[in-house]
Amino acid sequence: MKVLVTGATGKLGTKVVETLLKTIPANQLAVSVRNPEKAEGLRARGVEVREGNFDRPDTLDSAFSGIDRLLIISADGDNETRIKQHKNAVAAAERAGVKFIAYTSLVNAQESKNFLAPTHKATELAILKTGIPYSFLRNNWYMENESSSIQAVLAGAPWVTSAGTGKVGWALQQDYAEAAATVLSGNGHENTIYELSGKLLTQEELVSSLGTILGKDVPVQQVDDTTYADIMKGAGVPDFLLPFLVNIQKDIREGTLEIESNDFEKLLGRPATPISVGLTQIVKSIS
Repeated sequence: MKVLVTGATGKLGTKVVETLLKTIPANQLAVSVRNPEKAEGLRARGVEVREGNFDRPDTLDSAFSGIDRLLIISADGDNETRIKQHKNAVAAAERAGVKFIAYTSLVNAQESKNFLAPTHKATELAILKTGIPYSFLRNNWYMENESSSIQAVLAGAPWVTSAGTGKVGWALQQDYAEAAATVLSGNGHENTIYELSGKLLTQEELVSSLGTILGKDVPVQQVDDTTYADIMKGAGVPDFLLPFLVNIQKDIREGTLEIESNDFEKLLGRPATPISVGLTQIVKSIS
């Protein structure tokens, strides 16, 4: 059996590969990366490193050749770009005769009104159309996504949000990585959908836990979207990122991430890492 992980030098991809290496021999693992030089460390450990660029389908044909089980980690960028890239990857997997595709999707992808959902909906449908057995790993939200807000709090700022009382199923990237590795290396995951969410919490509940860890009260400043964008701009966020951040807040406020599930427990044999443990890890990593 040969397993391949795309985007293997990214933050999630790196964690998936490290987790897989604990359970399968290095010679059964391949990675597909835009820049093979960045994966030299993996090559030195016996992992096969292949060049694979979602914008160049010819590279994907050779990257996916001889692969039994494939993990497509969703790319970065706007929806239109990502849909095109992901469809290139799915088509290449079909041409290469890949026998199983796992894909990192978004919670409730087919019905979601989240601004990120169109990419995941289109990719899931493209995979279904191939008839290849699949597993959709519908990830909620990375706890690490809040690192800049945590850093601001450590510097004495309040927690600024326009997400209102919307709830999020935060979990550590490591939890999502372990779930992906379990599906890739295990049996019985053909034609499955896993809604991967941690315990649903509001911004206030998250910040309350953060305050307990820091031993201080952290004020939460609830603002409207325009004020949120102005504050983020003032904090040095580049203009091109502002709509992305505002849309995230809006979509949380409107409940698009409020998907309750015990699928982490199904895959990992345990719930997602508790919020207090995850936040403590993040605080330690940035302080």
